[in-house]
Amino acid sequence: MQDQFTRRELMVGAGAAAATGILSHMLTSEALAQPKHPGDQPFVHTLPPLPYPENALEPVIDAETVKIHHDKHFAGYVKGLNTALEKLDKARKEGNFEHIKALSRDLAFNGSGVVLHWIYFSTLGPKAGGKPTGKLAEAIDRDFGSYDTFWKQFAQASKDVEASGWGVLAWEPFSKRLVILQAEKHQNLTSWGSMPLMVCDVWEHAYYLKYQNRRAEYVDAFPQIIDWKKVEERFSKYAV
Repeated sequence: MQDQFTRRELMVGAGAAAATGILSHMLTSEALAQPKHPGDQPFVHTLPPLPYPENALEPVIDAETVKIHHDKHFAGYVKGLNTALEKLDKARKEGNFEHIKALSRDLAFNGSGVVLHWIYFSTLGPKAGGKPTGKLAEAIDRDFGSYDTFWKQFAQASKDVEASGWGVLAWEPFSKRLVILQAEKHQNLTSWGSMPLMVCDVWEHAYYLKYQNRRAEYVDAFPQIIDWKKVEERFSKYAV
C-alpha cells in the first residue's frame, strides 16, 4: 500500500499527530484514506466510509450528529488535507516556499484531523461499552492503577480541553506506557511519538445537537459506545 503522506510532508507539518514518525507508520499500514491512483503525487485522499449505520450510536450520539460529523466535518478535513498536499507539491515544483508557514499549519491541522476522526469513528460502535480485557486491561491497571482511575483521568482530561479538541488514550513507545493526553484543535498539546489508541472528540460538532453546552454529560455517556475490541486491536498492533 502506498504511503498516505510523504515523509517530507509529515515533517513539514510538524505538529502533533500528523508529524510523528510513529504516526507515519500508522498511516502506511492502515486503510485510512487511500490515493485514487498508486503513484499519485500529491496523494488524493478519500473519505473512509462510516463503518456502521448512522443511528448505530444512539442514544449516546444521535444519527443526525453522526451524519453531519462524518459527511461534513470529517470530509472537510480530508479536503483540507488534499488541498495542503497539492499546494505543497506546487511549491516544491516552483521552488517557492514563501507561504510555507501557512501550508505547514494547514497540513498539521487537517492531517491530524483526518487521523483523529478516523480513529474516533473506527473505535466506536453499537453493542459496545463495557471495559477493556486482556493485555490492554493489564496495561491500564499497571499504568493508571485501575480502570476506574483511568476513566476518571481520561474523562476529566476530555471535559477540560480548552475550547475545541480531544481526549486521547495513547501508547508512548519510549517509556512503553499508556498515557492520557489532551489535544487542542487537532494538533496542539500532544506528545511526540505517542500513538493514539482511543479518542474522544470534544469539538462541539461532535455533541452539540443533543447535548448543547453540556460537554461533561456527553463525555460521561461516551464509554457506552467505545468498542474496546477495536481499541485492543490497535494496542496489540502498536504496543511493541
